[in-house]
Amino acid sequence: MKVLIVNTFDYGGAATACKRLHLGLLAEGINSKVLLKNKINDWPESHCFEPVESSPGLNQRMTRKVRRLSQEFKLTKPSQISSPEKDFLNNRENGLEMFSFPSSHLDITQSPLYKEADIINLHWVANFLDLGSFFKKNTKPVVWTLHDMNPFSGGEHYEEKYLNLNEFGEPLEREYTKIELEFIKRNLEFKKSIFSKTPKLQIVSPSKWLMKEALSSEVFGEFDVKHIPYGLDSEVFKPLDKAYSKEILNIPQGKKVILFVADSLSNQRKGFEYLRGAFQKLDRHGIVLCAVGKKDLKNSSENIIELGSIKDERLMSAAYSAADVFVIPSIMDNLPNTVLESLMSGTPVIGFPIGGIPDMIDHGQNGILVDKVSVNALKTSIDYFLEHGVQKDIKEIIRDAQQKYDQKIQARAYIDLFSECLEKTN
Repeated sequence: MKVLIVNTFDYGGAATACKRLHLGLLAEGINSKVLLKNKINDWPESHCFEPVESSPGLNQRMTRKVRRLSQEFKLTKPSQISSPEKDFLNNRENGLEMFSFPSSHLDITQSPLYKEADIINLHWVANFLDLGSFFKKNTKPVVWTLHDMNPFSGGEHYEEKYLNLNEFGEPLEREYTKIELEFIKRNLEFKKSIFSKTPKLQIVSPSKWLMKEALSSEVFGEFDVKHIPYGLDSEVFKPLDKAYSKEILNIPQGKKVILFVADSLSNQRKGFEYLRGAFQKLDRHGIVLCAVGKKDLKNSSENIIELGSIKDERLMSAAYSAADVFVIPSIMDNLPNTVLESLMSGTPVIGFPIGGIPDMIDHGQNGILVDKVSVNALKTSIDYFLEHGVQKDIKEIIRDAQQKYDQKIQARAYIDLFSECLEKTN
């Protein structure tokens, strides 16, 4: 069985999940390869897509020449050669997530890796996969692993109904612009037209929430959607000595540690402002808040320690081991890798009851589900945890996590699914 996994990047949350599946498949003896648009890491059997250059026709050559001469004589600047889509993206409100269109100038069916594969496993492919041409040309069974809502949405990666907090520390509803609604409608119609002609598509959702969203969508509502959670290597994410973990990360000994993790601390969807607001309301004597992610906090307090970005997974495991509790204040999320990593390390989790977070947190047992999305509700839950803790001890939390989220379990579930898809096409 030759599997080709397709992903735009080899960094970020979706890429991390993609890599772990790939490594799990390799460990099970599967011939798995990864095709990337942007490659900066050295995963085994991962390859950067190289477009096949075709000889340009007369019109293309003339267009390029006019464009080059215009820029050379400063009649236009490269930035002025734009499109309605680019203008829209450039004028998006600050704090919003990506908005992606379903088109690309790349054709992955040209890749030798595509041609030799038996089955294609799409992952996070925004700005890489050209939806229309790919499904028109594709001749192989396709499994699409969802990491967010973009594959079946009108462009958003998450439905962003909220932006910023109101005076009560609750999410503030935002108004969609007219042009945004027009693009969403247009993209949805395009996707519906593509997938109405694509009967053989298997969808996989890591979370029950995203599975439900996909099944209720206009785009994927008629397809089979299977639930397969992410998997982790339990040899990497495991409990380490707390004092040692604090020492190597320069975290003060003898203090309770609340941990927050995100690629960027300013990503509004990840909700750091809720946690910062809750933390400021706590009795902070003997407590520190450690934040992992790109250092971009403003007006940080002495009780907040910015650890910066941590790329090494074993060092990340030490961060979880140093913490008494991991808080994930995301206001929308799929099945965050960070929650799985924390539980595998034996550290309880506090989070809002959104997305796939309730899949992982057994309220009162291995963590706490906050009543609602607000600063005050989060503060109350943190206070409760610091006083009462949770029912399960470290060993029980780890055992439960390994039974659900071990990398071997995920890999074998995918192997079974790939085999089923191949049998249906033979």
